[in-house]
Amino acid sequence: MNKMQVISINKDEWQVGRGESNHRIILNSNLIPSCECTDFKIKKRCQHILALEKHIFKEREQQNGSNTKITYSQDWHAYDNSQTNEKILFFKLLKDICCSVEQPEYKFGRPKIPISYMIFSSALKVYSTFSLRRFISDLKIARECGAINYVPCYASIGHFLQREDITPILKELIKLSASPLSSVESSFAVDSSGFSTCRFARWFDTKWGKDKKQRIWLKAHLMSGTKTNIVTCAEITEGSKHDAPFLEPLLKETCERFNVKELSADKGYLSKDNFRAIEDSGASPYIPFKSNSNPRSHQDGTVSLWKKMYYLFMYRQEEFSKCYHLRSNAETVFHMIKTKFKDSLRSKTKTAQINELLLKILCHNICCVIQEMNELGIKGEFVVEEKIR
Repeated sequence: MNKMQVISINKDEWQVGRGESNHRIILNSNLIPSCECTDFKIKKRCQHILALEKHIFKEREQQNGSNTKITYSQDWHAYDNSQTNEKILFFKLLKDICCSVEQPEYKFGRPKIPISYMIFSSALKVYSTFSLRRFISDLKIARECGAINYVPCYASIGHFLQREDITPILKELIKLSASPLSSVESSFAVDSSGFSTCRFARWFDTKWGKDKKQRIWLKAHLMSGTKTNIVTCAEITEGSKHDAPFLEPLLKETCERFNVKELSADKGYLSKDNFRAIEDSGASPYIPFKSNSNPRSHQDGTVSLWKKMYYLFMYRQEEFSKCYHLRSNAETVFHMIKTKFKDSLRSKTKTAQINELLLKILCHNICCVIQEMNELGIKGEFVVEEKIR
């Protein structure tokens, strides 16, 4: 049997068929295809439409293999000002954001160092990328600048990072650190990446009959702005966790401070629940469909959005890609964090590693705010509604 041939007549019209038995496929104003064949009246998705979509998928894969890298211009004057004055501004902004943490009421025993000082010291330690002992010199400089009044012992900072009650505070500080850019960002991307730890898990190789070591990874799930690379919220899990279930909670937290209009993600986040969550937030999802996807995959409340984005992805690839390829900025965020603050975690315990990774993200956010203070002229003021506990 002859293979179906696809002939493009114009942007919204094709001829599909075998030999002389060609049928015309036309897109309507909603990008929904219709065919002249009799099967279309019964099935609504006849063999000609399926053959056309398969042809488009194959053609697109060939084009993706020959794409050239896109480069963007850089405001070097703003970049130079940000980098040359970063540490001074970092002290100030980190102090401001740490002051939003509420100090627990003193009851009895030896007075403890304020939590704000300990978080400041821990964040500065991560920012410096030095060991606990070596970064104490930076703390002394911060004290001379008036950022803190007391330099804690390096051992106290190590013990502080092992506290589980610090984790939710750091997550709130990450959300707070993104607040100065709430009027700038409306397009977001979600992605995840792994960070190596010093811990190893043993497993038995059944093929070779030997004990081997496997490094344990932590995975950071982030929602970030595509314009400024600011991280709006974060979740840390084991490296084996799937990505898709984290889109909805990250989106809800982002909507608390930002007006989300567009959200881009890779195929790993393609699911019915995620489309429903994005639709409820009032945003447009730009998630590429898989080769076995179809516009009638879901018959509940997400049908209209799923169908709309499916046909946009299928027949308006250029328009879809313009928004979807902003997702590459999420990879830029991880590159920035790993390059500046290292891609490995020094802490020994799991809780300390989670807190250390959250501090890396917090430091990244403060650096992004410093950059936009010089480039966009925003004020580095954090919107504090109430003290963080």
